[in-house]
Amino acid sequence: MIRYAITDASRFGETAEARLAGLLADARRWAAEGVEFVQLREKALAGEELLRLAEAMLAVVRGAGGGTKLMVNSRADIAIAAGTDGVHLTSGREELAPEQVRQLFAQAGLPKPVVSAACHSLADAKRAHDAGADLILFGPVFEKRVAGELVVEGAGLERLREVCAAAEEIPVVALGGVTMENAAACVAAGASGVAGIRLFF
Repeated sequence: MIRYAITDASRFGETAEARLAGLLADARRWAAEGVEFVQLREKALAGEELLRLAEAMLAVVRGAGGGTKLMVNSRADIAIAAGTDGVHLTSGREELAPEQVRQLFAQAGLPKPVVSAACHSLADAKRAHDAGADLILFGPVFEKRVAGELVVEGAGLERLREVCAAAEEIPVVALGGVTMENAAACVAAGASGVAGIRLFF
């Protein structure tokens, strides 16, 4: 089963030092546990800071020697500058296409990247399939509640099943409200794995 961990520096306090230490500790632990993918998703960071963090995280996961792949959320330029393993594309219309990301990596003399794509609907999944994504992150599968209040409705397991069928040969990773308790239901619906921010803490 594919495990796809997503970073969240806000867990580690306000200082840049604490956040860096926390993220590197997470990356080290995930790599030691054999988590297949780690997505660096720190949208608040400026480009230079994000690049330094990507380089530091890459050194950690590569140092573990277990094959964990580091992805950068949305920023193909940062992924290329740091030499990471791939890029995660959001569902925004302004995003690059997977083939464009691969061309940029090739022009930089880098190995072919892994390109994952965020999908929130069956139509998104079909577009990601046709565009040639390597991996689809579909969610939210389950609803999200904060203090008992519904924040986001989940698409449900039946929609996950439909997305997996539409994706055909492309692995689908379930995201959103996934827990250790319901992960098996996601796999039973056809998902190749699970992703999350809190799931791997």
